[in-house]
Amino acid sequence: MRKSRLKFTLLKANRLYVPASFFGIILGLVGLGNCWRVASKIWHLPAWIGEAIMLFAVVVWLVLLLLYASKWLWARAEALAEFKNPVLCCFVGLVPVSTLLVSLAIAPYDRKLAVALFIVGVIGQLSFGVYRSGQLWMGGRKPEATTPVLYVTTVAGGFVGTIAASTFGYREWGALFCGIGLFSWLALESIIMQRLYLLEALPKPLRPTLGIQLAPPTVGCVAYLSLTSGQPDIFAQMLFGYGLMQALILLRLLPWLCQQPFSASYWGFTLGVAGLALAPLRFVERGMTGAIEGLAVLLFVGANIVIGSIALGTLRLLLRGKLLPPSAPEFT
Repeated sequence: MRKSRLKFTLLKANRLYVPASFFGIILGLVGLGNCWRVASKIWHLPAWIGEAIMLFAVVVWLVLLLLYASKWLWARAEALAEFKNPVLCCFVGLVPVSTLLVSLAIAPYDRKLAVALFIVGVIGQLSFGVYRSGQLWMGGRKPEATTPVLYVTTVAGGFVGTIAASTFGYREWGALFCGIGLFSWLALESIIMQRLYLLEALPKPLRPTLGIQLAPPTVGCVAYLSLTSGQPDIFAQMLFGYGLMQALILLRLLPWLCQQPFSASYWGFTLGVAGLALAPLRFVERGMTGAIEGLAVLLFVGANIVIGSIALGTLRLLLRGKLLPPSAPEFT
Protein backbone atom coordinates (compact mmCIF):
# COMPACT_ATOMS: atom_id res chain seq x y z
CA MET A 1 0.00 0.00 0.00
CA ARG A 2 2.78 2.42 0.90
CA LYS A 3 4.61 1.64 -2.33
CA SER A 4 1.49 2.32 -4.42
CA ARG A 5 0.90 5.62 -2.61
CA LEU A 6 4.52 6.60 -3.13
CA LYS A 7 4.29 5.73 -6.82
CA PHE A 8 1.13 7.83 -7.17
CA THR A 9 2.74 10.77 -5.37
CA LEU A 10 5.81 10.66 -7.59
CA LEU A 11 3.68 10.39 -10.70
CA LYS A 12 1.63 13.40 -9.70
CA ALA A 13 4.68 15.38 -8.66
CA ASN A 14 6.26 14.84 -12.08
CA ARG A 15 3.01 15.84 -13.84
CA LEU A 16 2.91 12.79 -16.08
CA TYR A 17 -0.76 13.45 -16.78
CA VAL A 18 -0.41 14.52 -20.39
CA PRO A 19 -2.84 17.01 -21.98
CA ALA A 20 -5.06 15.78 -24.80
CA SER A 21 -3.29 18.18 -27.16
CA PHE A 22 -0.26 15.86 -27.11
CA PHE A 23 -2.17 13.47 -29.38
CA GLY A 24 -1.47 16.03 -32.10
CA ILE A 25 2.00 14.46 -32.19
CA ILE A 26 0.43 11.34 -33.71
CA LEU A 27 -1.25 13.38 -36.44
CA GLY A 28 2.06 14.83 -37.54
CA LEU A 29 3.99 11.56 -37.36
CA VAL A 30 1.43 9.45 -39.23
CA GLY A 31 0.98 12.25 -41.76
CA LEU A 32 4.72 12.26 -42.44
CA GLY A 33 4.76 8.47 -42.55
CA ASN A 34 2.04 8.53 -45.20
CA CYS A 35 4.09 11.00 -47.23
CA TRP A 36 7.01 8.60 -47.17
CA ARG A 37 4.81 5.68 -48.16
CA VAL A 38 3.65 7.50 -51.29
CA ALA A 39 7.10 8.97 -52.03
CA SER A 40 8.67 5.52 -51.86
CA LYS A 41 6.26 4.39 -54.60
CA ILE A 42 6.66 7.26 -57.02
CA TRP A 43 10.34 8.09 -56.43
CA HIS A 44 11.61 4.67 -55.29
CA LEU A 45 12.82 6.01 -51.93
CA PRO A 46 13.58 3.55 -49.10
CA ALA A 47 10.24 2.18 -47.90
CA TRP A 48 11.59 1.36 -44.44
CA ILE A 49 11.80 5.05 -43.52
CA GLY A 50 8.05 5.54 -43.76
CA GLU A 51 7.38 2.29 -41.91
CA ALA A 52 9.83 3.25 -39.16
CA ILE A 53 8.00 6.57 -38.72
CA MET A 54 4.69 4.71 -38.57
CA LEU A 55 6.03 2.28 -35.95
CA PHE A 56 7.31 5.17 -33.86
CA ALA A 57 3.90 6.87 -34.14
CA VAL A 58 2.11 3.73 -32.92
CA VAL A 59 4.47 3.41 -29.93
CA VAL A 60 4.02 7.08 -29.00
CA TRP A 61 0.24 6.70 -29.35
CA LEU A 62 0.20 3.74 -26.96
CA VAL A 63 2.28 5.63 -24.40
CA LEU A 64 0.09 8.72 -24.64
CA LEU A 65 -3.06 6.62 -24.42
CA LEU A 66 -1.87 4.97 -21.20
CA LEU A 67 -0.85 8.29 -19.66
CA TYR A 68 -4.07 9.99 -20.70
CA ALA A 69 -6.14 7.13 -19.27
CA SER A 70 -4.19 7.37 -16.01
CA LYS A 71 -5.11 11.06 -15.88
CA TRP A 72 -8.81 10.19 -15.88
CA LEU A 73 -8.27 7.44 -13.32
CA TRP A 74 -6.03 9.23 -10.81
CA ALA A 75 -6.37 12.94 -11.58
CA ARG A 76 -10.01 13.23 -12.58
CA ALA A 77 -10.29 16.84 -11.42
CA GLU A 78 -7.46 17.85 -13.75
CA ALA A 79 -8.97 15.86 -16.62
CA LEU A 80 -12.40 17.42 -16.08
CA ALA A 81 -10.89 20.90 -15.91
CA GLU A 82 -9.30 20.30 -19.30
CA PHE A 83 -12.55 18.89 -20.68
CA LYS A 84 -14.46 22.00 -19.56
CA ASN A 85 -11.84 24.53 -20.66
CA PRO A 86 -13.28 26.57 -23.58
CA VAL A 87 -10.13 26.09 -25.68
CA LEU A 88 -8.47 22.89 -24.48
CA CYS A 89 -11.73 20.91 -24.51
CA CYS A 90 -11.59 20.63 -28.29
CA PHE A 91 -8.21 18.89 -28.14
CA VAL A 92 -9.94 15.87 -26.60
CA GLY A 93 -11.15 15.13 -30.12
CA LEU A 94 -7.55 14.34 -31.06
CA VAL A 95 -7.78 11.08 -29.10
CA PRO A 96 -10.20 9.36 -31.53
CA VAL A 97 -8.69 11.13 -34.56
CA SER A 98 -5.24 9.79 -33.66
CA THR A 99 -6.81 6.35 -33.30
CA LEU A 100 -8.09 6.60 -36.88
CA LEU A 101 -4.61 7.49 -38.07
CA VAL A 102 -3.03 4.63 -36.15
CA SER A 103 -5.45 2.29 -37.92
CA LEU A 104 -3.98 3.53 -41.20
CA ALA A 105 -0.45 2.96 -39.91
CA ILE A 106 -1.05 -0.70 -39.09
CA ALA A 107 -3.45 -1.48 -41.96
CA PRO A 108 -0.78 -3.12 -44.17
CA TYR A 109 0.16 -5.50 -41.35
CA ASP A 110 -3.06 -6.43 -39.53
CA ARG A 111 -6.28 -5.52 -41.28
CA LYS A 112 -8.59 -6.91 -38.59
CA LEU A 113 -6.95 -4.89 -35.83
CA ALA A 114 -6.83 -1.84 -38.09
CA VAL A 115 -10.56 -2.09 -38.87
CA ALA A 116 -11.32 -2.51 -35.16
CA LEU A 117 -9.36 0.65 -34.36
CA PHE A 118 -11.11 2.41 -37.25
CA ILE A 119 -14.51 1.55 -35.78
CA VAL A 120 -13.48 2.68 -32.30
CA GLY A 121 -12.04 5.91 -33.71
CA VAL A 122 -15.12 6.69 -35.80
CA ILE A 123 -17.51 6.07 -32.92
CA GLY A 124 -15.36 8.13 -30.57
CA GLN A 125 -15.03 11.01 -33.02
CA LEU A 126 -18.73 11.11 -33.88
CA SER A 127 -19.68 10.96 -30.19
CA PHE A 128 -17.30 13.75 -29.26
CA GLY A 129 -18.26 15.88 -32.27
CA VAL A 130 -21.98 15.60 -31.55
CA TYR A 131 -21.51 16.30 -27.83
CA ARG A 132 -19.19 19.29 -28.26
CA SER A 133 -21.14 20.77 -31.18
CA GLY A 134 -24.31 20.51 -29.12
CA GLN A 135 -22.65 22.55 -26.40
CA LEU A 136 -21.57 25.17 -28.92
CA TRP A 137 -25.09 25.42 -30.32
CA MET A 138 -26.40 26.34 -26.86
CA GLY A 139 -24.34 29.56 -26.98
CA GLY A 140 -22.67 31.44 -24.17
CA ARG A 141 -19.17 31.05 -25.59
CA LYS A 142 -16.84 34.03 -25.30
CA PRO A 143 -15.51 35.18 -28.70
CA GLU A 144 -11.97 35.36 -27.27
CA ALA A 145 -12.04 31.59 -26.77
CA THR A 146 -12.61 30.97 -30.48
CA THR A 147 -9.49 29.58 -32.16
CA PRO A 148 -8.77 27.10 -34.99
CA VAL A 149 -8.83 24.36 -32.33
CA LEU A 150 -12.57 24.27 -33.04
CA TYR A 151 -11.78 22.40 -36.25
CA VAL A 152 -10.84 19.38 -34.17
CA THR A 153 -14.45 18.87 -33.06
CA THR A 154 -15.81 17.77 -36.45
CA VAL A 155 -13.54 18.80 -39.34
CA ALA A 156 -10.46 16.76 -38.44
CA GLY A 157 -12.47 13.64 -37.66
CA GLY A 158 -14.59 14.05 -40.78
CA PHE A 159 -11.67 14.29 -43.17
CA VAL A 160 -9.46 11.71 -41.46
CA GLY A 161 -12.48 9.41 -41.20
CA THR A 162 -12.95 9.81 -44.96
CA ILE A 163 -9.38 8.76 -45.67
CA ALA A 164 -9.59 5.79 -43.31
CA ALA A 165 -12.99 4.62 -44.58
CA SER A 166 -11.79 4.77 -48.18
CA THR A 167 -8.61 2.88 -47.29
CA PHE A 168 -10.64 0.04 -45.81
CA GLY A 169 -13.06 -0.05 -48.74
CA TYR A 170 -16.02 1.72 -47.11
CA ARG A 171 -16.34 4.42 -49.77
CA GLU A 172 -20.01 5.21 -49.06
CA TRP A 173 -19.19 5.89 -45.40
CA GLY A 174 -16.22 7.93 -46.55
CA ALA A 175 -18.52 10.20 -48.54
CA LEU A 176 -20.66 10.78 -45.45
CA PHE A 177 -17.62 11.63 -43.34
CA CYS A 178 -16.36 13.97 -46.06
CA GLY A 179 -19.65 15.84 -45.89
CA ILE A 180 -19.22 16.23 -42.14
CA GLY A 181 -15.70 17.55 -42.55
CA LEU A 182 -16.34 19.83 -45.51
CA PHE A 183 -19.46 21.65 -44.36
CA SER A 184 -18.26 21.89 -40.76
CA TRP A 185 -15.08 23.51 -42.08
CA LEU A 186 -16.99 26.06 -44.14
CA ALA A 187 -19.22 26.97 -41.19
CA LEU A 188 -16.40 27.23 -38.66
CA GLU A 189 -14.00 29.09 -40.93
CA SER A 190 -16.25 32.15 -41.10
CA ILE A 191 -16.53 32.25 -37.29
CA ILE A 192 -12.80 31.87 -36.77
CA MET A 193 -11.95 34.49 -39.40
CA GLN A 194 -14.36 36.94 -37.81
CA ARG A 195 -12.64 36.45 -34.45
CA LEU A 196 -9.18 36.90 -35.97
CA TYR A 197 -10.16 39.98 -37.96
CA LEU A 198 -12.23 41.86 -35.39
CA LEU A 199 -10.97 41.01 -31.91
CA GLU A 200 -7.63 41.48 -30.21
CA ALA A 201 -4.69 39.34 -31.30
CA LEU A 202 -4.45 35.82 -29.95
CA PRO A 203 -2.41 35.56 -26.73
CA LYS A 204 1.11 34.26 -27.36
CA PRO A 205 0.44 30.77 -25.88
CA LEU A 206 -2.48 30.32 -28.29
CA ARG A 207 -0.83 31.60 -31.46
CA PRO A 208 0.56 28.18 -32.50
CA THR A 209 -3.05 27.01 -32.81
CA LEU A 210 -3.18 29.06 -36.01
CA GLY A 211 -1.10 26.27 -37.53
CA ILE A 212 -4.28 24.19 -37.49
CA GLN A 213 -5.68 26.64 -40.06
CA LEU A 214 -3.57 24.87 -42.67
CA ALA A 215 -5.12 21.46 -42.07
CA PRO A 216 -8.71 21.69 -43.39
CA PRO A 217 -7.90 22.50 -47.06
CA THR A 218 -4.87 20.22 -47.30
CA VAL A 219 -6.26 17.21 -45.42
CA GLY A 220 -9.61 17.87 -47.08
CA CYS A 221 -7.86 17.63 -50.45
CA VAL A 222 -6.34 14.27 -49.52
CA ALA A 223 -9.73 13.10 -48.24
CA TYR A 224 -11.45 14.12 -51.48
CA LEU A 225 -8.77 12.35 -53.51
CA SER A 226 -9.40 9.19 -51.50
CA LEU A 227 -13.00 9.18 -52.77
CA THR A 228 -12.13 9.71 -56.42
CA SER A 229 -10.01 8.01 -59.04
CA GLY A 230 -8.08 8.96 -62.15
CA GLN A 231 -6.62 12.36 -62.90
CA PRO A 232 -7.25 14.78 -60.00
CA ASP A 233 -10.12 17.09 -60.94
CA ILE A 234 -10.39 20.85 -60.65
CA PHE A 235 -11.98 20.76 -57.18
CA ALA A 236 -9.04 18.82 -55.74
CA GLN A 237 -6.66 21.35 -57.28
CA MET A 238 -8.71 24.23 -55.84
CA LEU A 239 -8.51 22.76 -52.37
CA PHE A 240 -4.76 22.39 -52.72
CA GLY A 241 -4.49 25.97 -53.97
CA TYR A 242 -6.30 27.27 -50.90
CA GLY A 243 -3.99 25.20 -48.73
CA LEU A 244 -0.98 26.78 -50.41
CA MET A 245 -2.42 30.22 -49.66
CA GLN A 246 -2.84 29.32 -45.99
CA ALA A 247 0.77 28.11 -45.89
CA LEU A 248 2.04 31.39 -47.36
CA ILE A 249 0.05 33.41 -44.82
CA LEU A 250 1.50 31.33 -41.98
CA LEU A 251 5.01 31.87 -43.37
CA ARG A 252 4.36 35.61 -43.42
CA LEU A 253 3.20 35.44 -39.77
CA LEU A 254 5.98 33.13 -38.59
CA PRO A 255 7.93 35.77 -36.58
CA TRP A 256 4.69 36.80 -34.85
CA LEU A 257 3.62 33.20 -34.23
CA CYS A 258 6.97 32.26 -32.69
CA GLN A 259 7.20 35.07 -30.15
CA GLN A 260 6.87 32.53 -27.35
CA PRO A 261 9.49 29.86 -26.57
CA PHE A 262 9.20 26.53 -28.37
CA SER A 263 6.65 24.13 -26.87
CA ALA A 264 4.72 21.02 -27.84
CA SER A 265 1.90 23.29 -29.05
CA TYR A 266 3.80 23.72 -32.33
CA TRP A 267 2.70 20.21 -33.28
CA GLY A 268 -0.52 21.98 -34.30
CA PHE A 269 1.25 22.86 -37.55
CA THR A 270 2.20 19.31 -38.44
CA LEU A 271 -1.04 17.76 -39.72
CA GLY A 272 -1.53 20.62 -42.16
CA VAL A 273 2.13 20.52 -43.20
CA ALA A 274 1.89 16.77 -43.82
CA GLY A 275 -1.33 17.25 -45.78
CA LEU A 276 0.27 20.00 -47.86
CA ALA A 277 3.05 17.58 -48.83
CA LEU A 278 0.83 14.52 -49.27
CA ALA A 279 -1.69 16.15 -51.63
CA PRO A 280 0.79 16.86 -54.47
CA LEU A 281 2.36 13.45 -53.93
CA ARG A 282 -1.08 11.96 -54.58
CA PHE A 283 -1.43 14.21 -57.64
CA VAL A 284 1.83 12.88 -59.07
CA GLU A 285 0.88 9.31 -58.16
CA ARG A 286 -2.32 9.77 -60.16
CA GLY A 287 -0.60 11.05 -63.29
CA MET A 288 -0.27 14.83 -62.95
CA THR A 289 2.87 16.33 -64.45
CA GLY A 290 4.41 19.75 -64.84
CA ALA A 291 4.74 22.29 -62.03
CA ILE A 292 3.04 20.00 -59.53
CA GLU A 293 6.00 17.61 -59.73
CA GLY A 294 8.39 20.30 -58.59
CA LEU A 295 6.00 21.40 -55.85
CA ALA A 296 5.72 17.80 -54.66
CA VAL A 297 9.49 17.57 -54.18
CA LEU A 298 9.73 20.98 -52.51
CA LEU A 299 6.84 20.39 -50.12
CA PHE A 300 7.96 16.86 -49.27
CA VAL A 301 11.40 18.13 -48.28
CA GLY A 302 9.80 21.01 -46.39
CA ALA A 303 7.49 18.67 -44.46
CA ASN A 304 10.44 16.54 -43.37
CA ILE A 305 12.33 19.64 -42.20
CA VAL A 306 9.37 21.15 -40.32
CA ILE A 307 8.09 17.99 -38.65
CA GLY A 308 11.60 16.70 -37.99
CA SER A 309 12.59 20.00 -36.36
CA ILE A 310 9.48 20.02 -34.16
CA ALA A 311 10.15 16.39 -33.18
CA LEU A 312 13.75 17.20 -32.23
CA GLY A 313 12.61 20.25 -30.28
CA THR A 314 10.07 18.13 -28.43
CA LEU A 315 12.71 15.53 -27.59
CA ARG A 316 14.95 18.29 -26.25
CA LEU A 317 12.15 19.57 -24.00
CA LEU A 318 11.47 16.03 -22.80
CA LEU A 319 15.11 15.44 -21.86
CA ARG A 320 15.19 18.76 -20.01
CA GLY A 321 11.97 17.95 -18.14
CA LYS A 322 10.13 20.92 -19.67
CA LEU A 323 7.78 19.19 -22.08
CA LEU A 324 4.53 19.54 -20.17
CA PRO A 325 2.80 22.92 -20.65
CA PRO A 326 2.07 25.56 -18.00
CA SER A 327 -1.43 26.17 -16.71
CA ALA A 328 -4.30 26.26 -19.17
CA PRO A 329 -5.45 29.57 -20.64
CA GLU A 330 -8.49 31.04 -18.94
CA PHE A 331 -11.30 33.19 -20.30
CA THR A 332 -13.27 34.89 -17.56
